[in-house]
Amino acid sequence: MFFSSSFHWLPPPAPTLSLLLSVACNDLVAAGSDRKPNALVQVAVIDPHKQHLVTHACTEIVEANKDPLFLTGMTFPPEHSASPETLVKLSVYDAKEKGQESVSKLLFYFVCSSFLGTATFSVGDLLRAKDEQLTLGLRSSDGVCTAGTVVVSRLKMGEMEEVDVDHIATDIPPQKVVDLTFHPSLCLPLSVFKNPVCKVYRFQTVDSKWMLVREQMEECTLSFSIPKQLLSLYIQEDMSRVQDLRQLGELSPHWDNLRKEVMTRYGGIITSYQEILAELEKITGRSFKPSCCKAQKSLEFIPINLHTQRMMVTCPRKTDALYDIVTVGAPAAHFQGFKCGGLQRLLSRYERRNEGTAYQCIYYSPEHTAKAQEVLSTMSLLQPLITSLADQLLQAAQEHSSPGIKDALKHLSDKTEQFVHTLKDELVKSALLALHAAQPGYVSKNQKETPSPVQGLPGGPLPLKHQDSIPHHKEYDEEEWDRVWANVAKCLNCVIAMVDKLQEDDNSKQEKVPEQQLADVITSHNPGDWKEQLCPLVTRLKECVMEVVEKAKKAMTFVLLQEAACSIPQGFLLQQRRDVVFSQALAALACGFVMRLYAGMQDEGFLRQLHLVGLVVQFESLLSTYSEEIGMLEDMEVGISDLQRVVFKITEAKTDDLSDLQPLVCGRRDHFTIEVPLPRLVFQTLPEEMKEGKPVRVFPVLFNVGINEQQTIAERFGDISLQERINQKNFEILEAYYKSLSEKVSLECLPCFQTQTDIKELLETLGQNVVTKKRKNVEILWIAGTICRRLNGIRFTSCKSAKDRTSMSVTLEQCALLRDEHQLSKDFFIRALDCMRREGCRIENVQKNIKCRKYAFNMLQLMAFPKCYRPPEGTYGKADS
Repeated sequence: MFFSSSFHWLPPPAPTLSLLLSVACNDLVAAGSDRKPNALVQVAVIDPHKQHLVTHACTEIVEANKDPLFLTGMTFPPEHSASPETLVKLSVYDAKEKGQESVSKLLFYFVCSSFLGTATFSVGDLLRAKDEQLTLGLRSSDGVCTAGTVVVSRLKMGEMEEVDVDHIATDIPPQKVVDLTFHPSLCLPLSVFKNPVCKVYRFQTVDSKWMLVREQMEECTLSFSIPKQLLSLYIQEDMSRVQDLRQLGELSPHWDNLRKEVMTRYGGIITSYQEILAELEKITGRSFKPSCCKAQKSLEFIPINLHTQRMMVTCPRKTDALYDIVTVGAPAAHFQGFKCGGLQRLLSRYERRNEGTAYQCIYYSPEHTAKAQEVLSTMSLLQPLITSLADQLLQAAQEHSSPGIKDALKHLSDKTEQFVHTLKDELVKSALLALHAAQPGYVSKNQKETPSPVQGLPGGPLPLKHQDSIPHHKEYDEEEWDRVWANVAKCLNCVIAMVDKLQEDDNSKQEKVPEQQLADVITSHNPGDWKEQLCPLVTRLKECVMEVVEKAKKAMTFVLLQEAACSIPQGFLLQQRRDVVFSQALAALACGFVMRLYAGMQDEGFLRQLHLVGLVVQFESLLSTYSEEIGMLEDMEVGISDLQRVVFKITEAKTDDLSDLQPLVCGRRDHFTIEVPLPRLVFQTLPEEMKEGKPVRVFPVLFNVGINEQQTIAERFGDISLQERINQKNFEILEAYYKSLSEKVSLECLPCFQTQTDIKELLETLGQNVVTKKRKNVEILWIAGTICRRLNGIRFTSCKSAKDRTSMSVTLEQCALLRDEHQLSKDFFIRALDCMRREGCRIENVQKNIKCRKYAFNMLQLMAFPKCYRPPEGTYGKADS
């Protein structure tokens, strides 16, 4: 993931980049003691206009060192953007107890530490100083004694355009100091990403150079906008289903009662979803759901704690690099609970139980039900398209445009043939027979011969077998459907033949006319002739298509009626659960896709990969296979798998306004499309295939390795087969994706990494780890994550709330990338890891969620964690998560 050139079409980066500072101290003296101090520096900003002091940053603690060099840098958040007049106050403390900086900051400064000294400077002084560095004396609490010195330097990420400090004067209005250098791919659309939290570090490399690292965590507005759009689509789809059921016409009492019951169930779902949507519409200003709200009904469609995290690395004489990850709580139905398990288990039980309900309705297999939904979906797409193409053909005929007619006819033929092929299915024919049998007055031979209490009812169901479940009626013309859909193909052939005849006649006329009279003939030719001859045939084609749609729609609606009737009430409850889980997963996916798309807009290889193959989407899960988390994992497995039904389509935004850059969702439960609008100048740079609307597929994979104490219990006394099956299944999907990618795209298009291990070799290693019986084999997660990055994929990390275990994983991955790709010194690896976990974006994420700067672990839990997933001492404790 390396990028180098600049964009001119994106908005400027967030103001968190305005000024970056590093701090070091010299000759610190611990009061009343010969020991070396455990130093940290508190940074506060003094607003020159409001004259009040705001504390907003703190370094890590450097233990037992009188000349500490702090790895944690300072940034100015948007609400305190720096101007030359801005005053910055640095206060140096000596921490009395190791690891106490994660407690309340106010409590820490007054109880857990002793004050050493303070220094104040203005931003203008720093910018005017040589090399933009100041050395300031620390004044003790009595204001007289010197407690040492503090060195403040301005950090620069990447190549910088120097600020001309000569133009900073007291007689002109203060101007904000802006770091004019920004990485182009940092410019994410403000319509989607907001409320950035930025942290800066400097770490030493193996060759004793310094790298600058910046973390930026942001909320995503899609947390709410995608679920709200989905809810609207769910409501629209279910209302349409109710309308289709009404349009089945008159049914016998048994089937009519089933229909009424099914419509009542749909009505309940519609009402529930409308109420939830109304509650969500009332929420303004929020763009993420904190973990403490995960079981709140009105927010159950919203993903938990969805954030993006981006790490930017600048090294001497090396290209800047970006590493993105999306963190989100496990997509699961927390409000509904996990007493009976999650979706995977519940669906399996439901399908087995459903097979025994044929005495109430006609049994259709899940494959038949899926086929019925596919036919309905395809018809809804193709019927209006065929009508539109037929009108285009007539328009071209009216204009006497041979190229226009040829092009319109080609597209019309393709779509009509696709339409006919979809309906040339035995399911449609048999369902029409079944619907006929369900109408009033139908009596079968079986009913006359062997009546039963249920079967003797007028219009009651027949004794049905799974293999012969459709009743036959001698009075029904079974060949009628074959004639109806075949008429569509015949009408199309007539249109084609007429077009050929018209063009042939036109060509022969032109050949017979002398060359000097050709212009007069063309001028005098009536352009309406072609349209007049084509119009009756095209009209007949459209009528036949409508007739087929009407019959097939009723037949497929009857199939879905059986499926719904057989599943009352369990099927409807499962559908609601699946809707909830899918909504959370889709919001996370949309967030990751937009972030990845903007990051790769100048990478031709990546864009080629997008439209030729699609993107791998890798979810890393840290859930245990014990107790409630088994149900969460079962929900998550189905939700992630359902993302296969999603495609993305890149569109040109109507305007460059932020409101027009918001992704839009369309479709129905069996297939959704997310349209991602891009500014006009950006859209023009895309490959032609994407500009023409070619959909971009995604290949979701899920790998899970539990790491907590509950996983220890599961591994020793329980069952981890769910985890093993998930990892094996998704390894096969990942392997198939790589095979498809290597066949269609040159692997030279993939990003370059310092680690030269071949992707094929990494896949082999992953396959071996997946089948190896090893407790808490986190190497599966590490290798899968590496493969995902090497394949230009989108990375997600999840646990129950994306707050504690997720934070350990994200920080570990970031430090591993610094070590493997940027030569982070081994001596600094643990310090870097501790810095990120103590003072980085992840502890800020904890603070945002539970208003407490502590990871929700206890000592007993951490003893069961792999060592590299354990937080630094003092950063964890009892907390309400």
